[in-house]
Amino acid sequence: MAEYSEQEQIRRESLSKLRELGIEPYPAALYPVNTNSAEIAAQYDAQKGNFQDVCLAGRIMSRRIMGAASFGEIQDANGRIQIYVKRDEICPGEDKTMYNTVWKKLLDIGDIIGIKGFAFITQTGQLSVHVKELTLLSKSLRVLPIVKELDGQTFDAFTDPELRYRQRYVDLIVNPSVKDTFVKRAAIIATMREYFNEAGCLEVETPILQSIPGGATARPFITHHNALDIPLYLRIANELYLKRLIVGGYNGVYEFAKDFRNEGMDKTHNPEFTCMEIYVAYKDYNWMMEFVEKMLAKISTKVNGTTVVKIGDHEVDFGGEYRRLPILDAIKEYAGVDVSAMDEDELRATCKRLGVEIEPSMGKGKLIDAIFGEYCESKLIQPTFVIDYPVEMSPLTKRHRTNPALTERFELFVCGKELANAYSELNDPIDQLERFQEQAALKTKGDDEAMYIDMDFVRALEYGMPPTSGLGMGIDRLTMFMTGQTAIQDVLFFPQMRPEKILKKEEKKDDDK
Repeated sequence: MAEYSEQEQIRRESLSKLRELGIEPYPAALYPVNTNSAEIAAQYDAQKGNFQDVCLAGRIMSRRIMGAASFGEIQDANGRIQIYVKRDEICPGEDKTMYNTVWKKLLDIGDIIGIKGFAFITQTGQLSVHVKELTLLSKSLRVLPIVKELDGQTFDAFTDPELRYRQRYVDLIVNPSVKDTFVKRAAIIATMREYFNEAGCLEVETPILQSIPGGATARPFITHHNALDIPLYLRIANELYLKRLIVGGYNGVYEFAKDFRNEGMDKTHNPEFTCMEIYVAYKDYNWMMEFVEKMLAKISTKVNGTTVVKIGDHEVDFGGEYRRLPILDAIKEYAGVDVSAMDEDELRATCKRLGVEIEPSMGKGKLIDAIFGEYCESKLIQPTFVIDYPVEMSPLTKRHRTNPALTERFELFVCGKELANAYSELNDPIDQLERFQEQAALKTKGDDEAMYIDMDFVRALEYGMPPTSGLGMGIDRLTMFMTGQTAIQDVLFFPQMRPEKILKKEEKKDDDK
């Protein structure tokens, strides 16, 4: 049986009393809202006497009851506005129940109400709505953690990340700035769509459930399809399907995709994430670098009004041309070693000497990546294209036109984190099959992130894919950078969380110790 706090019990009692008075706490009727708090604040003109027929709906956030008149504040999707409630205005007849009982005693902070009235300026200069009619639209049964200021101290601030991420609905109510982050996220995606459409690319959709999880080196989630009696995987990337569409004759395709990787969680990784991938025929990775530079400058200007963004302690400029830094040169510059001619055994010895943690299953590509991750990534604060990766690190990438040991690939780094990954796409079906087979060999050695062999994709390449450039960019991380957030959980409405029951059991174990 549910246990209620004293305040929750009082609210449930108020709910029953409202129904006894014939007031439905959760009415189904349409409420004819005709404006919002921000619109009134921006456009009200006392000289013109506009907003004389206001119909608003919002959540009660404060009340100051003073006998036969009261002030309060309601919050809608656009902000807050003060309301003035006078007993004889909302109860013009003999029956004063709506004011004396309902408004004063049975309504609470957090309840959603509708009001009709007119805008005016109080004697203290406060823009307000004079309420002539009040309707309860939804009764709140839980107490909001309303922030209070007293003697320079803040009380009841809803700041605990665990609670904020788990109860995002409360976070959005009491921390209005959180809404701004998600408004900017929507603007980022809309700007990207506009940019791609203007470039002549087509937005498409590809399967989330896949028989072979391809397009990236990552550990997939697995499920079972009962009707077909086969295992299926949640996609780790949409790359191979999008390239099939390039084979089919489209010159440019892109997709905003939900991808899933059964890996660790931290401040920059969530197992479910949004990735944008775009593929453009007859282009290469040099063209894509310029394409990305222009896109990010456009996004930053649209969202922030400038190309310079404050991210943590750094001011990052998304304008202009970004540095192009070959990955082997980066390792030489920041780790002080030249790994360009090293074989796998030499790389293992180098990792050991440098104090880089490695696994026995790691091949040459992952060993180089481990050194780069340990010594180089954190140094790349301003947008930097790290280019020309060794072929072992890039199983889907075309070999470099002047050095077949390398590939035409770049990763874009900002504030020490990867933001994008792009290639001149491998379109040689024989080379592609050999790369898949090399990945399969790594999987037999215990690398559960190595790629599967996708023979249908090889078959598609055998029909001929034009020279193509492809890009993958994490929308969650891009939103972090464009909004100055430092945790991916702050740009996801509902980040993955440990179930509350499990969390409580673990807390109890710790207490027992």
